[in-house]
Amino acid sequence: MSSLILRRNTRIALVAGAAALTFAGVGLAADGPTSRAAQLQGVIDCRKVAEPTERLACYDAATAALDAAEKAGEVVVVDRAQVREARRAAFGFNFQMPAFMTRDAPPEELDRITATVDSARMDASGKWVIKLTDGAVWRQIDTKRIFKDPHHGSTVEIRTAALGSYFMKVDGQMQMRVRRDN
Repeated sequence: MSSLILRRNTRIALVAGAAALTFAGVGLAADGPTSRAAQLQGVIDCRKVAEPTERLACYDAATAALDAAEKAGEVVVVDRAQVREARRAAFGFNFQMPAFMTRDAPPEELDRITATVDSARMDASGKWVIKLTDGAVWRQIDTKRIFKDPHHGSTVEIRTAALGSYFMKVDGQMQMRVRRDN
């Protein structure tokens, strides 16, 4: 009887593994080089037009289409500074930035941030809940006590720790383990 269960569990594991590899392959293909937006490609394609008057007309039409698409929200133009700001705003969440935001960019490891406290309070279990001026809310998850209470204007440093966890120092005090709530 146990060998029957073992064979059945082995088959389930093999099927699950094959499915995982199939979906991983699909995910890898999706993470590959992304194609450009059609409106941007239209601007780039105008460089191929040899006749100067036709090329100018092509650029005028293509840039008008790109501008209209950007205003309608169909195309979003983001520079590296905005990508860095998005990564900073996402600090504390466990997800990867979309490939279109990191294409051709060297990976920037953000392992710590410094921020300012907007408000701080203790929850019912005596742990700190700290809201930063950028709107991020961090919650203490250990039982360590700090000597000086965080308050509006306090400076915090949050850094990554092992296994996806985070440490926070408030005004240079002993660090406490935290997680991001929002």
